[in-house]
Amino acid sequence: MKNKINIVMQSKSENESFARIVVAAFIAPLNPTVEELNDIKTAVSEAVTNSIIHAYQEKTGKIILTCEIFERRVKIIIKDYGLGIENIKKAMEPLYTSRPDMERSGLGFTVMQSFMSKVIVKSKKNFGTKVIMIKNLA
Repeated sequence: MKNKINIVMQSKSENESFARIVVAAFIAPLNPTVEELNDIKTAVSEAVTNSIIHAYQEKTGKIILTCEIFERRVKIIIKDYGLGIENIKKAMEPLYTSRPDMERSGLGFTVMQSFMSKVIVKSKKNFGTKVIMIKNLA
C-alpha cells in the first residue's frame, strides 16, 4: 500500500460533496485523467448518498470513508452502521429502490458499477453495509 486515509463523518447530505472532494484531493498525486477523476467522484457520491438516504433514512449515523492507493489502483470503502440491505442482488438491479416515496431513480449501484473497475457490496440486516469500490487507473 502506498497511502491510506480514514474519515468518519455524519450521515448528512452536505458530507456527500465533502467526501467527493476529499477523495479527489487524496488521489490527485496519481494524476488521474479528468474522466477517471469524474468517475471516482460520481461513484463516491452515489455510495455516500446511499448511506445517507437508505441506511439511516431520517436519522443521523456514522459513515466511514476509507481510501487506499496501491500503485495505479484506488480502493474506496464506504461503510455505514444503518439498516443494512436484506437482498443485495435485488438492491443492485437497475431501477430498484427501497425508497420510492422519495422518487429515487434506483441507479446508484448501476452507476458505481459502470464507473469503477470493481464494486463489492457486503451487508447485514440491521448491522450496516460496506461498499468496496476499486478503480484501476490508466
